[in-house]
Parts: sequence; structure tokens; C-alpha cells
Amino acid sequence: MDLKQLGKEIVETSYVEGEFILSSGRRSTYIFDKYAFETRPKLLDAIAESMAKMVNSDVSRIAGMELGGVPLATALSLKTGLPFVIVRKGKKGYGIDRSIEGDLTSGEKVVIVEDIATTGAQALLAAKTIEEAGAKVSSIVYVVDREEGAREGIVSKGYRFEALFTKSGLGV
Repeated sequence: MDLKQLGKEIVETSYVEGEFILSSGRRSTYIFDKYAFETRPKLLDAIAESMAKMVNSDVSRIAGMELGGVPLATALSLKTGLPFVIVRKGKKGYGIDRSIEGDLTSGEKVVIVEDIATTGAQALLAAKTIEEAGAKVSSIVYVVDREEGAREGIVSKGYRFEALFTKSGLGV
């Protein structure tokens, strides 16, 4: 599926107008319902195919933040053959009690995949967790950038930011 068609399908399946509170705490008159596109195999596969082109050749691992980043990391891992890790928002308090699930070796270069960029705060938390484990974040890649400051915040911390789509590019 070409990028133009993919963007059209993402809008058709996930763009919803109404009154919403975002994970950033901000209010919005619209959302992109990430689960609407992450739970459709053909759409998720097309997203992973497009995101695979954004993964630098020096990357050895993919990371997805729980919960929305996990389907993306899984699909991208299957597409690229690179292993992935799941970054928890916090330790669970039982069992092995880790903040990263899966194998992550010190010195590895990691790409973080995320769904919708608003402020970038969740991705920056994931980057901090990954770097505390000794790995290096190569880039942070999103499906859609809402164009509300995530790019600037992530770049200001020294990370490369990429998004398949921007809100304005999707005509929203």
C-alpha cells in the first residue's frame, strides 16, 4: 500500500471528533484512535512496512512502550527481523518486576516506535529507561504527529524524530 493510501485509511479508521482528554492531560476536539489501526492486521502490516524504511542500518533492537507501542514493535520486528523489547511505564511490583521486558544489551542501538505524538513525554520516559539500561536510542518514530510540540521536545533532548504522517499532512 502506498503512503497516500495508508494515510487515508488511518484517517478513515481512527480519526474521531468529540471532547477528549489526551494522555498528556491536554483537552482535544479530536483523537486518532490508535487501537483502531493497531488491531487491523492489514493496516498494521502496511504501517510496519512503511516504518521499516525509517529504521537505520545500525539499529539492533526495536522498543515499544506499553500498551500502544507493543503492536507496532511486534509488527516492525516481524517486518525487519530485529528483536524487540517492551518498555513498561513502571515496574509491576510482582514477579520479576522489570521495567524492560525482553533482552536488551548494553551498547545496543534502539529505535523506539510509538503511535500518536502529542508532547513526546511517554517516548522520552521510554528513552530514559532504555539509556539507564545501557543502550542508546537511535531515533523515536511515530505513526502520526499531532504537531503539538512532540518533535521539538524530542529533538531538544538530542533524539532523531520521525513520523509517517503529520496531522496537517493527513488533512486534519
